[in-house]
Amino acid sequence: MLASDPDIKVIGTASDGVEALAKIRDLKPDVITLDIEMPKMSGLEVLEHRKEFPTFPKTMMLSSLTSEGAKATEKALFLGADDFMLKPKGISNVREAGGEICLKIKNLISIPTIKKKAQPLDKIADVIVLIGSSAGGPPMLDIIVSNLPQDLRAAVIVTQHMPTGGFTAALAARLNKISPLAIKETTNGDVLLQGQVFISKAGYHTIVSSYMDPAGRKAGKIIHTTAPQIHNVRPAVDKTFTSAAEIFGNRAVSVILSGMGRDGGEGTRAVKEKGGTTFVCRQEDCLVYGMARSALDTNSVDEVLPLRVIATRLTEAVCSIAK
Repeated sequence: MLASDPDIKVIGTASDGVEALAKIRDLKPDVITLDIEMPKMSGLEVLEHRKEFPTFPKTMMLSSLTSEGAKATEKALFLGADDFMLKPKGISNVREAGGEICLKIKNLISIPTIKKKAQPLDKIADVIVLIGSSAGGPPMLDIIVSNLPQDLRAAVIVTQHMPTGGFTAALAARLNKISPLAIKETTNGDVLLQGQVFISKAGYHTIVSSYMDPAGRKAGKIIHTTAPQIHNVRPAVDKTFTSAAEIFGNRAVSVILSGMGRDGGEGTRAVKEKGGTTFVCRQEDCLVYGMARSALDTNSVDEVLPLRVIATRLTEAVCSIAK
């Protein structure tokens, strides 16, 4: 799958961790993909040898869809891995993931790690940015969150469909390496502050509720709920967008990225009906266009945008509201 992309050259393969270390020394690749479970030496053990190399290639972990896989993925990120991808079950599903794995490999080369991060301000967010995505979304999130400015005058909630068990925590940790903004997985009761990006925790709907802080300031607060799935998913983009629209009204900005199904259509309509600003990514930049199309079907979308300008347009929309 990688070799089929004209921008990627596969210079070697390894069948176990010991061979992988030898190939890294000899071939000096830009990027490696690394299974967590491998013969002779696991992927985590390979990462523990990073310090023996003057420079170590950027690393994408391939993780199984289990809670054990999530824990190992978090540890891999702690050990220095740069990204991860969930391995689909069944060979046909693996082949369908070819487009996403190629995008991720190219992102690893193009997106730098952030050395200096802004800290979230202890300032209530008056503006909310809402991002919804599913299949094909993580590589797009890389590009968007890495290009949001340090001084963004809004809170951001990303609702990305992922399995339970710790994968959204791993996604937050991974995005935190490449964004100038602080990124964390949602916890029940989080207050929405300027300059903070929240990744909706898998297994819970992320609801935005109103909140009065001890100083008497009205704010938005995140509430987790295990209410029934919507569109067969939890968290659902529709739940987050609709609840946020009720609290923030015309101070909400939303965007739908790649994803299968119809989650996000009603949420986009809710944002628009409350006076908010709504975007979707254009089809040619999406792996799957179901979610964005569901938003377009509601006639509630202000602009259809190329992926590479979404961060800029989100920032411009926030600035026009927050001035």
